[in-house]
Amino acid sequence: MRGPVVITGGGTGGHLYPMLAIAESLVESGLDYEDVLLVGSQRGQDAIILADSRFARRLLPGRGLRRSLSASAVRDNVRALGGLAVAVVTSLYWTIRDRPRVVVSVGGYAAAATSFAAWVCRRPLVLVDLDAAPSLTNRLLSRLATERCRAFAGPGGGVVTGAPLRRSLRHLDRSEEARRLRRTEIDPPIDPQNLVVVVMSGSLGARSVNDAVRNLALSWRDRSGVTLVHITGRRDFERYRAGVEGSFDYRVVPYGDMTFWWALADVAVTRAGATTVAELCSLGIPAVIVPLPGAPGDHQSVNARQLASSGAALVVADQDLSPATLELALERLFEPTTRAAMADAARALGRPDASQRIANVILEVAR
Repeated sequence: MRGPVVITGGGTGGHLYPMLAIAESLVESGLDYEDVLLVGSQRGQDAIILADSRFARRLLPGRGLRRSLSASAVRDNVRALGGLAVAVVTSLYWTIRDRPRVVVSVGGYAAAATSFAAWVCRRPLVLVDLDAAPSLTNRLLSRLATERCRAFAGPGGGVVTGAPLRRSLRHLDRSEEARRLRRTEIDPPIDPQNLVVVVMSGSLGARSVNDAVRNLALSWRDRSGVTLVHITGRRDFERYRAGVEGSFDYRVVPYGDMTFWWALADVAVTRAGATTVAELCSLGIPAVIVPLPGAPGDHQSVNARQLASSGAALVVADQDLSPATLELALERLFEPTTRAAMADAARALGRPDASQRIANVILEVAR
């Protein structure tokens, strides 16, 4: 291969993990690690999440634009545009020098500069739409793309591949026996008879979800038969790290590899980002989904409706979220027949081979 395959995106785990998943599948398809380059953002979680990967990586300046006309938003947006200009110039230099075989954008502000540079330098561009409603970056780039991979069918064409999953999740054993065994291996062990609820509202966390979960744990302080794993996100861990009095098995975690926690979970409480939705579906995890309000293009609500309409999840609007509404939704999922039916519906929507499908499209374009 004459130049590297460049995969660009980042800023959040919702972009970074799909980048890694696609990169892994390209290696499984025969590329060497040095044939793949990951380009992300200096902001966000990029440096942390990509630190342990074997792939070469570069981080660009810049940040997303705030959709507000307030004085602080205008100041932030001026800085953001300045950072974007630097990122574009840097990306043009790298693209002219390295002549990538193909550039792959998973969307988000971090992908804009490298994707634009690919178009200017006449390098093939493949878009990967992770959400049912494509990101602003990918919508703007859609007319410039050589090919487009989509998590969900929709207007605008492209190949429906599903959203990519990391290797560790594609091969995860979630049989009842495996889940029970893993519960005995953590410290302290989880009672194998307990139902395990895993709450995860993003790598940084969501205050509305975290508040509702903490207050629910307080009301369940003497409940048995349930373990509640509260993954707060890194931003708010100190606020919630204290346990609750009583006998209830309530565990507070800042953030971690979701492969570990999904391996234990019977039920999930999550936002509706594309990566999370893809993981829930492929692994068959029944879920209560709380879409992020105000997400660009309201893509999380669109993602959530896809699952709810198929019977794969229950949806609680963020403005309606409270300990009472969360408890009501969870109690429905604690019913074994409901949980089993929802798991089957989720698996029917899953595409565990999505990353390989995307890799095949990229390699075809690269040829």
